[in-house]
Amino acid sequence: MNPYLLFSIGLFVGLTVYFYHKKQSNKTTAYLKNRNARLEQEKKIVVDFMHNLAVAIGEGVPKKELYQRIAHTAVITTGAMSACIYEKSKSGRLQGVAVEGLFPPQRAIKQSALQKENSRARFLEMILTSETLEEEEGIVGQVAKTGKPVLVEDASTDPRIVKHKDESLTAKSLVYAPLIHDDKCLGVLVVANPANNQPFSKMDFSLISSLAEQAALAIINSDAMHLRLEKSRIDSDLHLASEVQELFLTHKFPEHKGIEIDAQYLPSAQVGGDFYDFYKLSSTKFGICIADVSGKGVPASLLMAICQTNLRHFVKKSAKPSEILKYLNQQLEERIRQDMFITLFFAIIDTKNNKLTYSRAGHEPAILLKSSTDGKNSTIQKLHGNGMAVGMVPSDIFDEMIEDKETAFESGDCLLLYTDGVSETTNNDGEEFGIQNLESFVSNNANLSPKSINRKLIAKLDEFSSSELERDDVTLLTVRKT
Repeated sequence: MNPYLLFSIGLFVGLTVYFYHKKQSNKTTAYLKNRNARLEQEKKIVVDFMHNLAVAIGEGVPKKELYQRIAHTAVITTGAMSACIYEKSKSGRLQGVAVEGLFPPQRAIKQSALQKENSRARFLEMILTSETLEEEEGIVGQVAKTGKPVLVEDASTDPRIVKHKDESLTAKSLVYAPLIHDDKCLGVLVVANPANNQPFSKMDFSLISSLAEQAALAIINSDAMHLRLEKSRIDSDLHLASEVQELFLTHKFPEHKGIEIDAQYLPSAQVGGDFYDFYKLSSTKFGICIADVSGKGVPASLLMAICQTNLRHFVKKSAKPSEILKYLNQQLEERIRQDMFITLFFAIIDTKNNKLTYSRAGHEPAILLKSSTDGKNSTIQKLHGNGMAVGMVPSDIFDEMIEDKETAFESGDCLLLYTDGVSETTNNDGEEFGIQNLESFVSNNANLSPKSINRKLIAKLDEFSSSELERDDVTLLTVRKT
């Protein structure tokens, strides 16, 4: 072959290979430059985010406002349309605490309720901040349990995402990021719908996860700063609050044919707003109530007293628990501070018809022990029901949500009402007593009197609890149909 031809072919191949590798090298260099630029941008966003939160902590802003600033900053820095923060309680439940923008609720909402409101943003904020998700419920619950963030690029094809009829609440793309500090999940930050109408990218996912991590650190620092001030304030209120609470708690239980009843109250070191009460409605009907006022000290004790006084008035106006609670919410909705609310479980026992009618306003579900003919095979029934805490939402929303439920209450049946201080009692290992232990205890002591059940349960909680940790108020109300 002609040597000049061979040289030309070799030169061509060599130049082709050279320019190919040069092109690939330029692509790699451009990619690395772009990647480094994105990393620097993400770093700056995170640093600015930390600075803003540090300023907020230095200003001594309340925790609620801190959560709101976190949600707001998350929306601004990620170019999202909305965000919501869910705080994880000791029991594992997740409570909405801050909303930014028109965030799509994690549960379906009634369109009729949405249309009633002039301000959708305000309505959604009320819904989301009163919404409590159970542990492992939905993606929020899964993220809280696993501690791993989740990216939903296309919400329309994800069966886990609630599809709302209202277009303004359509979820398109979401990032769920846990608020974790020292391997403990404090809650979940959810960011929804990029403003550019594109799905969240892997970079967005990484950024939001980083913001959530720094937000958790800020929450811990804020808690530490406020702890000493809060403790001092509560301690100064302790004596007065104890006296107020003692005055309003019933110690002599009314006699009622066909009913055996007992209540026990074990105050914590910091007095709260637990209370119970009894109402003789007729010769065959008997009302009972247990409630937990949010907060501690004098404000909680005074609100407890106001609530109890109003209830004694409203039980005369209706024979339906839901109607009684509606009256109560109407009376208190404008008078309760925004950071306070009341959970209640109200029941009416009809001894003539062996019936129990009840309403649950955000309170712990009651436990009903159903007796058996042989006395050995008793069953446990948890009394759930829809309803929001009193003072949390306007009357029209509260009224639409609250409901009456009915169940049989026959001879030998035993009803246990309790506050969250029972289920959330914690041992030295940080484990909670929990609902399962409570149900097991009730089953194993089915033949005891209400008084014996209550006293034995308190002894059980004392045995279980850590002496080093402060415990919440423990309130028990137990009724047996004889």
